[in-house]
Parts: sequence; structure tokens; C-alpha cells
Amino acid sequence: MTAKPGPDPVSLSAPLPTSSRKPGLSTVGATGDRALLVELDLGDGEPAERLSELKALAESAGADIAGIVTARRKKPDPALFAGSGKVAEIAALRTDTGADLVIFDHALSGAQQRNLERELDCRVIDRTSLILDIFAQRAQSSEGKLQVELAQLQHLSTRLVRGWTHLDREKGGIGMRGPGETQLETDRRLIGTRVKLLRDRIDQVSRRRETQRRARRRAAIVNVALVGYTNAGKSTLFNRLSGAESYAADQLFATLDTTLRRVFVAGALPIVMSDTVGFIRELPHDLIAAFQATLKEAVDADLILHVIDASHPGRDQQIAAVDAVLAEIGADRVPQILVWNKADAAGSTPGVERDEYGKIRAVRLSALTGAGVPELRAALAERFPGAEARAATA
Repeated sequence: MTAKPGPDPVSLSAPLPTSSRKPGLSTVGATGDRALLVELDLGDGEPAERLSELKALAESAGADIAGIVTARRKKPDPALFAGSGKVAEIAALRTDTGADLVIFDHALSGAQQRNLERELDCRVIDRTSLILDIFAQRAQSSEGKLQVELAQLQHLSTRLVRGWTHLDREKGGIGMRGPGETQLETDRRLIGTRVKLLRDRIDQVSRRRETQRRARRRAAIVNVALVGYTNAGKSTLFNRLSGAESYAADQLFATLDTTLRRVFVAGALPIVMSDTVGFIRELPHDLIAAFQATLKEAVDADLILHVIDASHPGRDQQIAAVDAVLAEIGADRVPQILVWNKADAAGSTPGVERDEYGKIRAVRLSALTGAGVPELRAALAERFPGAEARAATA
């Protein structure tokens, strides 16, 4: 357990009911929050890697890290997740550091979150709420904002509790007599109405995208999707291949909105490439469901370029996390080429790797320097040869 003082940070909060704020917007404010990070080793991965990623997520959300609490448990405590003794330790550290927010690198139930907030006397959010907050900050397009708001509302709807007893009209009394609907039921109804509206709008976006995909298929245009773990370098590679100027930065979820561009590859069929949102371990299911319209670019692709940070020590776990999301959205059967990015940082030589049948299975490159990118272009030309190339080999 360590603590680190720092300046006043950027505000971060968990989703609130619709009566308090409009979902779909970032919960990060301007007054600042100091956060304690809690990482419990439950035997489900490398604790050091998980903690490093939690710190990156918290910093991406704008929080200042006031301290870190770690522990080992065989299984979560049903009431407090971390157990009463560890929660008392967290409470003492929160008081010492002046932190006003505690972030758990785990999915908390509604009851656990409420119990922890009561014991710690501050806001408590879990990994899911933290990721949703970052997505809310990053969303720029109207489509992205719709999808984030839907995910936030779906997450919130599972956490509505009977916390409105002072407004319960079923109890009667002066000012309380009425149609017999509790405030909790009203909140659920309002959220349900908003969710339906958002889904209708997202369905419109999905139909428009499907129309565009059908048009590309009729024109014999190849669809290639870039997927990968967040901060693996997808946007940098996308810009290198397409000449676009998509935002690329060394931070988690730097890119949220999907971008499509034509990519010219000599000797290949016309190619349209999509730069999709980055994946992450334990990506919230609500977020995956809300982003189905965007992620369908990967499902309907002719080829997936799975971009991997070759220099990352946890790259095997990152590959598994991406494969899990692809399987969840139904894109696991789409042909893949692994792109080992950041070869310069990993100390590997740019080049091509083939399987036992001679087919290209992976390309080593550096999107930042451009080394190995010609080999990737050649791999695309080999995979999707144009009419002239096919005639030459006939």
C-alpha cells in the first residue's frame, strides 16, 4: 500500500440518475478529484499488469492518483468485495490522502457499491463505470455519443435501488397521495423510454452503414478492419496506410469514433479500411452491445488486421482479450492477419511470417517509423490481387 500526494485533479464520478444529469456526457468536471486505486489479486491475471492498466485508465479519465491499495483474496466479499478489514484500511488511507474517489479495478454489484460508499464516506466506482466515463469524454460524433449514452443507461438501469423512500407515493400522507407509482418505478420508466429512443436512432445509423456496405460489395471493394487492444497503434497505422489524419496519441481510447478511408495498394482490388474503437480486458458488455452498429464493420469485413503492441509485456493477454470481444460480436470467423506493431521498440526485424501452407499469417512493422509497412501493403496485394495481377498469374 502506497500513497502519493498531488495537485487537485480533474473531477470523475459514477453515472447518476437521469434526474441529476444527462447520460452520454462525460462525468469529468473541472473541480478536480483525487482517486485511490484498489487492485485485488483474485488469481485471474498478472496483478502488476492489471494495476498498470488501471492507473492508465484513471489518468485517461483525468483523475489524480492519490494512493494505491493492493491485496490478495481467494474470492470477493459478497457485501464489500474487499472485506471489512481491507475496507477499513482503504478508509484510513482515504482520510490521510484527502481522496474523494475510490476506483476498484473490478466489477462491483449495486449492493457492493452502496455498501462501500457508506463505509468509505465517498464516491466509489468500478472498472465498468471508469471505462464508460472515458468513452463519454472521447465521443465526438453524434453516433458515438448516442452509443455511449445507451451504454451508460443500460449500466445505470441495473443499479437503480429503492433509494427514494421519502418520495414513495404508495405510503400516502400529505403530498404523497397519487397514482401509486414509486419514484424508483418512475426512474425506470423514464430510462426505458430514453433507451428505446436511443436504440431507434442507433438502428437508423446501422441501416445507413449497411446500405453503404452493400454498395461497396456491389462495387467489388474490399473491406479491411483494423482491430486491436487500446493503444496498440491502430490509428497510427491507419494514418500511415491511408494518409488520413485521425487523432492518434499514447493514451487509452484515444480513438472512439470509427473512421473509413480508401487505401491504395498497388496490384490490389480497391480497399476501404476502417479504424475501429480499441478493445480492452473486461470490456463492459453494455458497451459492446451499444457499439454493435460500429463494430459491425469488423463483423462484415473481408479481412481483419489485428494490431498488436509487440513491445507490451502482457501482449498475450491482450491478444486473448481482443479475440474474446471478436467472438462476442461474431467476428471470430473473419480471416485475420496479425500485425506485430512497434517492432522497433520490441527489438524485432520488420518482415512477414507465413504458416505451413505459405499463407501470410503475420507482419512485423513499426507504424511510427514506417518500417515493415511496404510488406503489409504487399500482403494485402497478395491477399486481394487486382485483375491485372490475376491475369499475370493465370
